[in-house]
Amino acid sequence: MKHILILLLCVFVFTSCKNETKSETTTIGADGPEKTEKQSDGLTLLKGEFIYFADAAVLQVGNSVYGVVIDDKMQELYKMGASHRKESTDGIMAEIRGKIIPKPEAEEGWPYRVEIKEIINVKKLDPKQNEVVKIGQ
Repeated sequence: MKHILILLLCVFVFTSCKNETKSETTTIGADGPEKTEKQSDGLTLLKGEFIYFADAAVLQVGNSVYGVVIDDKMQELYKMGASHRKESTDGIMAEIRGKIIPKPEAEEGWPYRVEIKEIINVKKLDPKQNEVVKIGQ
């Protein structure tokens, strides 16, 4: 009787064990060879609300706000969004790739700037996001 119990216990133990196979997972690190050329160029994909007025350009991505370097690419983005604005102060949704750089110590503004390198997409803002309270018309 003891032999049957031990035999059943052994069968139960061996059948309840999982067959675990280790699979190799490849993670793409910051400098991994699996990265594409676009992923290795040091640029960041940003999608948010772009506003340009007078001498200040801003890109708001979620809770983060970036000053935008005013150059030819920024002017191109502003012109691409002209058809999506009713007024010059309206924002647009922009999807860009750019280089994030810290602002110089001596200047005022947001802690980081973005230098636009590639414009991917420009869309009109959702009307609910673009509500502005105007005083004194």
